Amino acid sequence: MDTNRLSKKIEDILNSQVTKEADAAQVYLSYGCWADSKGYGGIANYFFRHSGEERDHMMKVMQYIMERGGEVKITAIKAPPKSPKNLQECFEKTFQHEVDNTTAIYDIVNLAHDEKDWATYNFAQWFVKEQIEEEKLVMDLLDKLKIAGGPKASDESLFNLDTYLGQAPDDAPLARDASVNKPE
Repeated sequence: MDTNRLSKKIEDILNSQVTKEADAAQVYLSYGCWADSKGYGGIANYFFRHSGEERDHMMKVMQYIMERGGEVKITAIKAPPKSPKNLQECFEKTFQHEVDNTTAIYDIVNLAHDEKDWATYNFAQWFVKEQIEEEKLVMDLLDKLKIAGGPKASDESLFNLDTYLGQAPDDAPLARDASVNKPE
């Protein structure tokens, strides 16, 4: 008896997401190594933590595929991009990477909706919320770098930013959690 509750299309798109999450973990790992080589230990720590988070996302998708009776297919990932030229480029590339991942999550949601696969649709909603948070975190990084002086930031400003990121929480306040008493 076939117990696979996923269509071929859904199984394929979820397996593609497994690869995307593994790729994201590798990208963040490479950016962490780059940041460390430039003396940004706090920023490296931020990227290393987020590399682990991306692997956790990969595991969530893998577990879901298996729980629904599907087959997880592990594929090769591409080499991470070349090292950024500076912190501005690093954060901009990180943001673009998150936007691309959001698009991939929306593709899963749209396909699940079209196929009336409400279990997958519901499962993917966690990732929709997560991507809002991921994009917000990187937008905050870009804002903080801009305040520090952007590409022309002083060493002291970059030191303060590095220290902040080494201690910053791994989640961002979201609009859905805001209230009059707690706007952020």
